[in-house]
Amino acid sequence: MMPALAALVTGGSRGIGRACCLNLAANGFHVAVNYRQEEAQAAQVVAEIEAAGGKAFALQGDVSEPGVAERMVQAVLAETGRLDVLVNNAGITRDNLVLRMSDEEFAAVLDTNLVGAFRLVRAALRPMLKQRGGRIINISSIAGMVGNPGQANYAAAKAGMLGLTRSVAKEVASRGITVNAVAPGLIDTEMSDAIKGRDQLVANIPLGRAGTPEEVAAAVAFLASAEAAYITGATLPVDGGLAAG
Repeated sequence: MMPALAALVTGGSRGIGRACCLNLAANGFHVAVNYRQEEAQAAQVVAEIEAAGGKAFALQGDVSEPGVAERMVQAVLAETGRLDVLVNNAGITRDNLVLRMSDEEFAAVLDTNLVGAFRLVRAALRPMLKQRGGRIINISSIAGMVGNPGQANYAAAKAGMLGLTRSVAKEVASRGITVNAVAPGLIDTEMSDAIKGRDQLVANIPLGRAGTPEEVAAAVAFLASAEAAYITGATLPVDGGLAAG
């Protein structure tokens, strides 16, 4: 009997990542809940999934560190026997104006948000190519499409994810692997609560409100599903119309 489909979600202990883990598990995936430091929160996500009848396990790893991507993918294969979906969601912010931004602030964001995603894509492709199938979903941001003052590092990393998505999609399409991006706008998470001028940003959203992690997770679940088999190299905004201008 073929084992259950398996998914790895980075930054899965809270916010958008948590919602993705819960949604994918509800759709039958055996979910690896990656976390960097939030062990208790990751364990809670696993407990919620198991209480609902799903399968999950917590997986520690800082995606910015060399070698971690390969270790995590091997851990998923050891636990589940396969890897069908990778959701690159782990991300950090180090907001500052460019004139005040240090090299360290710029590099830290790129190391986690972009280089970490690249390493995980590279590691995940090996089992996916053997399976001749898989789904890679990169969580980018509207900031990577339109920019955002005070977030040159974050916007650059998220824009880089879009280029990564399109390039890898073309490389692996012939092997039945799709690679897509989701670009959230303002979403109600701990990270977005700290944004300066948040009320003004909400006022600029055509739908008049921030989104929820569950709404982003629904887009991810669609791109992970069989119904999205003919979609690759695409970016799906989940932003209430914010990027529409």
